[in-house]
Amino acid sequence: MPETQDPHVNPNASASAAVKFVYDFTEGNRDLKDLLGGKGANLAEMTNLGLPVPPGFTITTEACKVYLESGAEPAALRAEVSEHLDALERQMGKKLGQADDPLLVSVRSGAKFSMPGMMDTVLNIGLSDASVSGLATQAGDERFAWDSYRRLIQMFGKTVLGVDGELFEEALEDAKRAKGVVVDVDLDAADLQGLVGHFKDIVAKETGRDFPQDPREQMDLAVRAVFDSWNTDRAKLYRRQERIPGDLGTAVNVCSMVFGNLGPDSGTGVAFTRDPASGHQGVYGDYLQNAQGEDVVAGIRNTVPLADLEQIDKASYDQLMQIMETLETHYKDLCDIEFTIERGKLWMLQTRVGKRTAGAAFRIATQLVDQGLIDEAEALQRVTGGQLAQLMFPRFDLDAKSKTIGRGIAASPGAAVGKAVFDSYTAVKWSRSGEKVILIRRETNPDDLNGMIAAEGILTSRGGKTSHAAVVARGMGKTCVCGAEELEVDTKSRRMTTSDGTVVEEGDVVSIDGSTGKVYAGEVPVVPSPVVEYFEGNVDATAADADDLVKSVHRLMSYADSQRRLAVRTNADNAEDAARARRFGAQGIGLCRTEHMFLGERRELVERLILADTDADRDAALDQLRPLQKADFIELFEAMDGLPVTVRLLDPPLHEFLPDITDLSVRVALAEARHEKHENDLRLLQAVHKLHEQNPMLGLRGVRLGLVIPGLFAMQVRAIAEAAAERSKAGGDPRAEIMIPLVGTVQELEIVREESEKVIAEVAAAAGVQLDLALGTMIELPRAALTAGQIAESADFFSFGTNDLTQTVWGFSRDDVEASFFTAYLEKGIFGVSPFETIDKDGVGSLVRSAAAAGRATRPDLKLGVCGEHGGDPESVHFFHEVGLDYVSCSPFRIPVARLEAGRAAAESQGSDSR
Repeated sequence: MPETQDPHVNPNASASAAVKFVYDFTEGNRDLKDLLGGKGANLAEMTNLGLPVPPGFTITTEACKVYLESGAEPAALRAEVSEHLDALERQMGKKLGQADDPLLVSVRSGAKFSMPGMMDTVLNIGLSDASVSGLATQAGDERFAWDSYRRLIQMFGKTVLGVDGELFEEALEDAKRAKGVVVDVDLDAADLQGLVGHFKDIVAKETGRDFPQDPREQMDLAVRAVFDSWNTDRAKLYRRQERIPGDLGTAVNVCSMVFGNLGPDSGTGVAFTRDPASGHQGVYGDYLQNAQGEDVVAGIRNTVPLADLEQIDKASYDQLMQIMETLETHYKDLCDIEFTIERGKLWMLQTRVGKRTAGAAFRIATQLVDQGLIDEAEALQRVTGGQLAQLMFPRFDLDAKSKTIGRGIAASPGAAVGKAVFDSYTAVKWSRSGEKVILIRRETNPDDLNGMIAAEGILTSRGGKTSHAAVVARGMGKTCVCGAEELEVDTKSRRMTTSDGTVVEEGDVVSIDGSTGKVYAGEVPVVPSPVVEYFEGNVDATAADADDLVKSVHRLMSYADSQRRLAVRTNADNAEDAARARRFGAQGIGLCRTEHMFLGERRELVERLILADTDADRDAALDQLRPLQKADFIELFEAMDGLPVTVRLLDPPLHEFLPDITDLSVRVALAEARHEKHENDLRLLQAVHKLHEQNPMLGLRGVRLGLVIPGLFAMQVRAIAEAAAERSKAGGDPRAEIMIPLVGTVQELEIVREESEKVIAEVAAAAGVQLDLALGTMIELPRAALTAGQIAESADFFSFGTNDLTQTVWGFSRDDVEASFFTAYLEKGIFGVSPFETIDKDGVGSLVRSAAAAGRATRPDLKLGVCGEHGGDPESVHFFHEVGLDYVSCSPFRIPVARLEAGRAAAESQGSDSR
């Protein structure tokens, strides 16, 4: 098609003349991932290393960006592709689609970040009615030629022309049924030739056009399809899940074909330099004889272990082992490799730093340190807090009652329990209603991504450790069991049948163990993971017989602790949580919510406080509450002896301690109708009406309570001071910090501080001890952040309450948002991730940054912390390190994650400084 007539070419792309859009594999390297994508950069790197890579070229991500922005290719692109195609044809000694000896190419996507199975690939481009016979003659194998042609039409039809892939699958199944065979390799040349005719008819019927016979048109359309695949729904969903920017675009790799479907001396496989599930060294991967590349990752045919290749083709096996060692040493990491053997000749089709499970990540990082390939600082960058959190999930506690109903390949570890579902739509629907589900499929494909995200775990009856289900599950940290051949999965009937005839219907509970590959009927109980036992202090990681995973975690945690600048505290309201947090490495309490201490039997005392008509009644209620509060604080100070304990004074809306207004109104109305006495209920109702607010989260709470209800904060401060004095006299080392919540102006803080200092002085004098109690505030309102310089004049510390700061900056409720519009915002890409999970750096984060700077400008020794749950979020911890906070505080379970990420942030910033 002439350039001037091609509607897909952008003649006005001014950058086209100046920008190079196409690179030969010999021209690139792995440092050009932004431009060549991961696949193209690594193909170039392997070519430079002298490894056997089929010749080809890469169309850059810049070309994709122009196409996506303008809807047309850059004007210079066609000419550049033609130039590189001519060079490839000269190198190969044949033309694309040449009738008597066709050059065939693959067109494959390759973004900067690996997105397995998310974007498009087309193999065997260049085949046509005119060249299929020439391919058969050159290969000496008519079956191979027709098999390659049917694959092209099938992949091209689905990927490029948008034909429903099920139509091709059904036709293939019909052909096998008619022949009386189970696998496609048992179809002969005549069968496949007939299938080609059927496939072409499907294309014509579904698209209104014949399958394109011009080889260059096939290639150009395939390139555009790869560009378009960047913005498919599944690709966008995957990018949101993995937090990959949406403006990167994808490169396109055009590579001369090598064939694994030329008979038993050919095949295709995927290999890992170490086990991506466990991290253990050895021979790991899958191999499939007489097959093309997509057959392995699609999981359509069950593979054999890579180790079996040694018996099938020892020469290729030995060469592959040498190449794997070369690549791992070169990349200094676990490498994921795709290869093809064409009649005994080994070809490398791809390598990348491989995705791995959490346990594998920790083991591999320390192994590489021991091998001298990386140092400890780099090892710390090879693991994440998210992976550590996965390792802290529970595992199955098996007993005699646990019924095994199947076993497959342990593809991604973990213990997952849920109701069986057989399609992604149901998985999403049930999970949104609160059900935990296990997605069961024969094999998964990119269209299943929604269901895989929603499910607790994934179970397939086909595929191996390199199948789509396994690779994607490992990347997401989902439990996965693949290739459970003895399980017959019937997705249409929504049931699974085991080898002994047991039927699992949709909705039945199953349990899957991604560490052993076992599948169980019903719910199997779980027990703590060995990593949690280590953090609890029940496992000695230095013992010779300690679990190697625990040893790896211990080593990297120790190094992180030695590097981090941020202290890590916990959010805890009772001695039990405080003690556990301390075992997990907490360096104090950053948030003790005193409102949690007023529940249960104490609620009645709060009601008396609210209903008090006189000062005497109010003082009596406060006098009853104070010793209870004091006892609470003594336990906390004892559990955290020698470490800071930040106590937040009462914060929630006061009406939360009163009965529901509707229930109380009904009770009063019924009492009146029955002429019964109801004075107490009536007084309660009047109080509830008085305190009722339309939006209590922005009403009478925090410092406002302390100013409106005389003596309330003074009672709490006295209880804190008395508890500290008692612990001091008992030989303890209490380090109490009193936090005044929801301050919006310095005047509020000044009033409460003055009252508190007076109370503390009285307690110190009466007890005869020195009490150095810090008085600070929680910055959780935009105005407090904007006037932080003024507020710092009366504060010893700031603790950023990022939960409420996020609510007030965005203007939506954390409790309501997910049930209303939040899902739609995520699906539309307005949010890549919830601002309640990871701090909104541009909005909330900018207020934290400016408030920290303003506070320290007023008071250089001002202590700065964060007590919102962002304090345990890996990405947010890096931000808080960068801003210069002194500590983060989070729930006990997230303390190890925060410790690790604080160490990673410090090591990362030191690395940046050294560069």
